[in-house]
Amino acid sequence: MSIFDKAKDKAQQAAGTAKEKLGEATNNEDLANSGRADQTKGEVKEAGHDLRDKAEGGVQDLKDKFNS
Repeated sequence: MSIFDKAKDKAQQAAGTAKEKLGEATNNEDLANSGRADQTKGEVKEAGHDLRDKAEGGVQDLKDKFNS
């Protein structure tokens, strides 16, 4: 995963946490739920990037074995 992708995912999660806390502090359930959703989206994106990187690493390992 590129550092840029990881930073975007973490930023989305942090923004979601802030929205959730603000929503809870102001008794705004919609804002709190939106914050939780943003956190989940960031986590899912991060997991997807991690899986992609692992798959790319596995493919590269296979290529290296066949080229040796």
